[in-house]
Amino acid sequence: MNSVLRKIFTIAGIAAAVALVPGCATEPEKPAPVAPAPKPIADTAKPVEKPVEKKAKPEFLNVEEKIELQGMPFAKAEMTPDNRKELDEFMGALRKATKARAAVQISAVVVTGHTDRIGSLKYNMGLSERRAVVVKDYLVSQGVDQKVIFWEGKAFKQPIPVTKFCDNKMKRKQLIECLAPNRRVTVEVVGRAESLAAPKPAAKPAAKKPASKPAK
Repeated sequence: MNSVLRKIFTIAGIAAAVALVPGCATEPEKPAPVAPAPKPIADTAKPVEKPVEKKAKPEFLNVEEKIELQGMPFAKAEMTPDNRKELDEFMGALRKATKARAAVQISAVVVTGHTDRIGSLKYNMGLSERRAVVVKDYLVSQGVDQKVIFWEGKAFKQPIPVTKFCDNKMKRKQLIECLAPNRRVTVEVVGRAESLAAPKPAAKPAAKKPASKPAK
């Protein structure tokens, strides 16, 4: 019995000693670390921009038009019905677009009054200025900006060429009628308008001629 007990105690002591030795006991395996998911790469590429089509700059035409409102009443600063009609048609044509241009943008209007040669220079100068003012006021009433209108009187200093044949020896009534074209107001309009004509195609470069071979 004693030998059996000794064997039992010996086996138990060996087992206890093995349990106390570090590292001898098997530990459960730890799971392998999971690699972090890769971060998405930011798309740094810029979006493709469509080329912006540049519009060709419009071309402008310089416009200079003139009209003579003739046959005003003798010794009066008044427009006749024909004068008004002619002036309305003249300004209406400028404000209307054509195949060649757009409506005219008015920069300046010069209104000049005139008289016949009957009477003194002083009297006729005042009369010519009053005639110019009458036409100027009419233009303003029709929508023309007063700031772009310039007016003056010339009396009888710029007669119509044909009236040089009006002889002072004529009877007064005949002379007044003969000189009627001089009793007038000149209206000159300066401005510009966008050209509506199709642009001319660019000229093709001339083809180069082949160089001639030297004669042998």
